[in-house]
Amino acid sequence: MTLHLYDKDINDLILEKKYPLPASEQRNVMECTTSIDHNIGNAYYKEIYFMGVHIGYGNLALNNKTIVSFESDFETVEMHFALKGSNSTYFTNFSEEISFKPFQHNIMYANSLKGKMVWDCKGFEVFEVNLSPSFFKKYLPEDTSIFNSFRKIMDSGCSSMMKSQNHQISNEMYAIIRDIIQCNRDGIYKRMFLEAKVIELLLLQLEQLKDPISQTKLKKQDVEKMYAIRDHITQNMAEPCLLIDLAHQFGTNEFTLKRGFKELFGTTVFSFWNDIKMQEAKKLLLRGDLNVSEVSNMMGFKNSRHFSTSFKKHFGQSPSQIC
Repeated sequence: MTLHLYDKDINDLILEKKYPLPASEQRNVMECTTSIDHNIGNAYYKEIYFMGVHIGYGNLALNNKTIVSFESDFETVEMHFALKGSNSTYFTNFSEEISFKPFQHNIMYANSLKGKMVWDCKGFEVFEVNLSPSFFKKYLPEDTSIFNSFRKIMDSGCSSMMKSQNHQISNEMYAIIRDIIQCNRDGIYKRMFLEAKVIELLLLQLEQLKDPISQTKLKKQDVEKMYAIRDHITQNMAEPCLLIDLAHQFGTNEFTLKRGFKELFGTTVFSFWNDIKMQEAKKLLLRGDLNVSEVSNMMGFKNSRHFSTSFKKHFGQSPSQIC
């Protein structure tokens, strides 16, 4: 199973990757990282694969808008998540181009594809999971017309998207993606964890894709600001979460921030901030090398008593009960 990437302008082979077949008995977790330093720009891509599952995530920073040709000789179902940036793909066996804007996701069946990709010069980040068709079909429901149609397309061997329009990545999806990227388990425990998370992520995708796309009333620039604020909170969870400060920092106002964040992520700014803080604190405590006071300080609490009260309110257990 092989993937080739070419610089279209100079017909230069940028990357050649060989993988074990998705259906092979690859029970151990294999990992590799690819870094590209090319005249078109720089890229980082981390891959994790085991029996029937191939996880990939990374980022690309380009000097200019770039067209890259590609060809692959394998059959796969791809769960695609565009975290940042935009890209378009033109396939020889697709009637229309496939485009992803920031914060969108979809599922695609691909069978020996060939075509070209147009990458935005601003760069982008992507997370994708490729599944063997046999693995994917185990979890594809049979009670919905869109899923039955997709199953027939797969059986025919014709590449296609599950939905003609992409859906917005939900906050729950982001949380699972973050768990997968940050997983530090080893051996069979890592495989069990990753496989469970992939199935959970697929569940959320299928639930969302079976429904019509809900139209947001937010302007495009406000949507981008809400996602930027969400990322900022995630990366700085120990800092105070004040609406007025966040609104000013990202060029919006408190009303738009409250309404937009709740509309896109289904929760308030404070609830989101508190939840990710508590989840991170729990992970640190379960790791076992930090005490309650140390975790409290890392999460930005002024004293461990306040932290313990908040933790118990969130999980129903005190921090000392899970250490």
